[in-house]
Amino acid sequence: MKLGLLIISVIAFSFPAPEGTSPTASALVHRFESAYRLSKTLQANFLETYFDSGKVVRSEAGVAYFAKPGKMRWEYVSPEPNLYLVDGKWSWFYVPADHTVTRTRAKQSSDSRTPLALLAGEMKVSRICKTVILDRSSSSLDAQGVVLRCDLRGSDDAVPATQGAAQASPGSYALFEVNRQSGELVRIVVVDSGGVQVEFRFSNWKFGPSLQASKFRFEPSKGIVIVDGDFATSADARERKPGR
Repeated sequence: MKLGLLIISVIAFSFPAPEGTSPTASALVHRFESAYRLSKTLQANFLETYFDSGKVVRSEAGVAYFAKPGKMRWEYVSPEPNLYLVDGKWSWFYVPADHTVTRTRAKQSSDSRTPLALLAGEMKVSRICKTVILDRSSSSLDAQGVVLRCDLRGSDDAVPATQGAAQASPGSYALFEVNRQSGELVRIVVVDSGGVQVEFRFSNWKFGPSLQASKFRFEPSKGIVIVDGDFATSADARERKPGR
C-alpha cells in the first residue's frame, strides 16, 4: 500500500496539472518544498521594497545566499551597501557607513526576512505557516505564478523548534508567489499586524552554488561597534510587564 501511494505521488509530481487546471494549495506547497529541499546552498538576486499604507517607502537590491542548516547572507548593494547575516545562532545587521553592527539571537529575531530562513532549513512550510491557502485575490507577477497565503506562526503556537527560523508576531502573514510548474519562488510579501508590508522579488536562482563557509561568518573589524539587540528586546519586555 505504501509503495502504491509513493508511485502515485511521484507520477503526480512528474506530470503537472494540464493548462487551465488550477493546482491545489497542497500540491503547490509540495512543488515548492521539492524545488529547494535537495540544495544545500542557494543564491538569487533580490529586490526588497517597503510599503506603508500602500505607499512605497524605500527599495533596496542585492544578492541573497542561503546555506543549510539555518544560514543566510543578504548583501545589499543599492542604494547603499549593507549586510544582513544569519550564522545559524546569531543574526547580524551591519551598516558600514555607521560603523555599527546589531546582533540578535536568530530564534528571537522578528526581522521581515525571517520567513525566508525556510530556504536554509528543512523546507517544511508547516514549520512557519499555521495554514496555507490559495490567494485568488492577489495578482501574480509571473505568467506561471500562483499566490499562496501563509498565516505565520506566532509565539503562542506550539511548533517544533527549527534551527535559524524565528517566530513571527501574532497576526502576521505572508504571500508566497511560486511558479506553478517549477516550484521556484518568485516573490514573498510579509505583512505584519500593523499593516506594514515588505516585498521580496527574486530572480536568477542558482541551486547548489559553491559557497565558502566564511561567507556566513561575521567577524567585526577594528572600530566597529556591536549593539546587542537582545538587551534592547529584554528591556522592552520588562517595561511592558504589569505594574511597571
